[in-house]
Amino acid sequence: MSIRVLQFICPTGYYGAERWINALVSANTDNAIEYHIAITDEDGVSDEVLHRSTLPAGQLHRLKMSSRFDLMSIFRLARLLKELQIDVIHTHGYKSDILGITAARLAGVRSVCTPHGFENSEDKRLKAYMWLGGKAFHRFDRVCPLSEDIEKTVVGDYHVNAHSVRLINNGVDLREVESAIAEPKARESAGFTIGYIGQLISRKNLTATIDAFAFFYENNRQSRLVLVGDGEEKARLQARVEKLGLTEAVHFLGFRDDRLALLPTFDVFALTSSLEGIPRCLMEAMAAKVCVTAFDIPGVDALIKHGETGVLVPFNDARALANAWAELMQSQEMRTRLAEGGRARVYSGFSAKAMAEEYAALFRDLSTKQAISNA
Repeated sequence: MSIRVLQFICPTGYYGAERWINALVSANTDNAIEYHIAITDEDGVSDEVLHRSTLPAGQLHRLKMSSRFDLMSIFRLARLLKELQIDVIHTHGYKSDILGITAARLAGVRSVCTPHGFENSEDKRLKAYMWLGGKAFHRFDRVCPLSEDIEKTVVGDYHVNAHSVRLINNGVDLREVESAIAEPKARESAGFTIGYIGQLISRKNLTATIDAFAFFYENNRQSRLVLVGDGEEKARLQARVEKLGLTEAVHFLGFRDDRLALLPTFDVFALTSSLEGIPRCLMEAMAAKVCVTAFDIPGVDALIKHGETGVLVPFNDARALANAWAELMQSQEMRTRLAEGGRARVYSGFSAKAMAEEYAALFRDLSTKQAISNA
């Protein structure tokens, strides 16, 4: 008998959490687990996670919402859970956590949430969602943070009972990376290329990336910075680039379907986030054997061991990051050694296959307990 698990998210694009869901589903080899994916159907929501899923159409669902926070959608979700005979609902993100746990209680199904990270935005609406989402954590059967630092936040700041928290490390779909880099994009410039792939949002702290590039560019006029992705910070970042006189050297490529195939065109990958879980973009770059450079913050340090799997510099030290790029530019041997170390790190400890196996075991355990409680 199958254990039916509904992955539920309110997606705003096809970024970390959305790609995480498809990586988990694609990597599943447990025939006892039957995955479904549901998204909210509302203004501003992207359905890319459904379009890119490997699941049959009958296992992909849309939850109608008449407004940004339609309370009736909770009852629609509870009805969907019952109609599909879902055993476990698995939610991702503040809003989906709030809707999902309430519907789970109404439908009488087990519940799991995975916090992918926490924002440091001052937006009042987002802060309200975070507060409510933190309250929702306490009602889930299991809260599964994807990094040790997120686990500490869940237990220490949100005061979730440690017995209901289970750390399952983030994992990347290595087959997807391997397929993409087998046919990489051609380099558009012979100059040293620094790249970033991800959302253009505040916690990614891309102003620091641009400032570091400005320092680096002073002595390396053939270099360029490539930013792949989209987000609310794009206009502000473009204004910063223009102010610094870097318009010809900094390229905003927007959201790209072929983002992974672009990775081999980077000499180094840069991540200057102020807050992360275990960043998927960094894992993908490492899996693609690209030398990675980053600010030293929790989550990032789970992947990068300085001098072995990449380069870490103190947080917000743009000058130190520029100096690191200058050193790496001078040594192909160093870039290759660090890239090989990074790839080995991801392959040994952060695969989607290992992550999928842990979640399958968790879902089996929860379903067994549900069956005992119903007996």
